[in-house]
Order: sequence, then structure tokens, then C-alpha cells
Amino acid sequence: MSKIKSIIFVCLGNICRSPIAQGVAQEYITKNNLDIKVDSAGTGSWHIGESPCDNSITVAKNNGIDISRQIARQVNLEDFQTFDLVVGLDSRNMQDLKKLGCKEAVKLGDFGFEGQDVPDPFFFEGFEGFDKVYNMIETCVLELIKQKC
Repeated sequence: MSKIKSIIFVCLGNICRSPIAQGVAQEYITKNNLDIKVDSAGTGSWHIGESPCDNSITVAKNNGIDISRQIARQVNLEDFQTFDLVVGLDSRNMQDLKKLGCKEAVKLGDFGFEGQDVPDPFFFEGFEGFDKVYNMIETCVLELIKQKC
């Protein structure tokens, strides 16, 4: 199997979980001088053109990562050809990706959290959910890159 040279992380709206995953991956790729393209997108169209949510920007910044310049977009068929690896953040995202025509995707939680979904941080009270989600994403993204790239 050839090494992965491009990854796209996909969640529902592309304003909280997938931007964090993109930021964590980009930081690791940059620090380790790897040649891997990374992006993120959402399965839905609600937030196209928006920045990541304030709490995602804050939790990333608290961990030394700037995601404030990312812009939400919707995943499309071309992405499934362009990116070597499509990564869904939860089971629903995986189902949506299949419906959209993605033949092969992996679930982020399979890389360090025994297949668990990365939960939407808005389902937690306050900022605590963002810390939990960040830690899960960081663990899984780093493991994914180590295994696949």
C-alpha cells in the first residue's frame, strides 16, 4: 500500500470537530516536516463560508494551534478523488459519506478510541465538551498519521 499524501476530515457542519482535526494534523505535519495535504469539510451545507465556532478556535488556541482562518465548506465528489484518505468523525458522518458517493472512508475513532464516535461538543454543557473532544481528536489524528502516512 502506498503512503497517504492527502487527508480530508469530515464532520457534519465543518465548524467544530473537523476544523480541530485539520488543525491538529496540520500542526503535526508541519512540525515533522511531512509532505501531506490536509483539509476538512462538512456533509451539510449550513455553515458554508463560516469560520470555526468560537469554542473550537479557543480550545485549539489553548493547545497552541490556530484554526481561526479556516473556512467551512461542504464535502463533494471531487474530494473523494482528490484525497487519499477520507476520515469521518462519527457513524452518521460515515453513513452520509457513503450516501454522497464515497467508496472508502475511515472513522477517526478507530485510531485510538476503539471505534467510538467523536461526539459533537455542543452536546456537552459549557466548554468541557470542547476539551474532551479536542483530546480525543488529538489522540486519534496523531495515531492515524503514524499508521497511515
